[in-house]
Amino acid sequence: MSEHRWYAIQTTAGHENKVRSLVERRIKDDLRAPEEKPIRQALVPIQEVVEIKNGKKVTVDRKIYPGYVLVEMILNQETIHVINGIQGVIKFVGTGRLPMPLRADEVNRLLGIEEATKDEEPTELIPFLVGQVVEITEGPFSDFSGTVEEVISDKGKVRVSVSLFGRPTSVELDYLQLKAH
Repeated sequence: MSEHRWYAIQTTAGHENKVRSLVERRIKDDLRAPEEKPIRQALVPIQEVVEIKNGKKVTVDRKIYPGYVLVEMILNQETIHVINGIQGVIKFVGTGRLPMPLRADEVNRLLGIEEATKDEEPTELIPFLVGQVVEITEGPFSDFSGTVEEVISDKGKVRVSVSLFGRPTSVELDYLQLKAH
């Protein structure tokens, strides 16, 4: 029997929780014993983040990957058909025709199972990816848009390329000064 792995599915923006609950309903409606169910669980990874609103720091839950839901399942024709048939699902994430399972270390990090060594400070998860277009919300480059060039997790910084006078310019910003475009 194949093993359960985690897969990412792209969803209509803003419908992540709806898709997750529809997947969970399919799991609940599956009358097989829990260990025999090909789809085990679905989740929308969130993280508590500190945002600056009206000059004050507030803690909010933010989706780590807006537009995506993670599903733990055995990959076969049945499960692909079930997931693709759910309203709000766009497609599985993967290269080529087959969905790509997430690596175990990625899943452990998202689920908070990451083992931090005693000396190591847990690094904050910065919710931006290289190549992603972001909007700068604070500071001298406020209201500029740019492209993420590098994520510097240990410093909580993101290097963004913005266009100044028609030339690309690299600026290093705190990730709290950015929002996804």
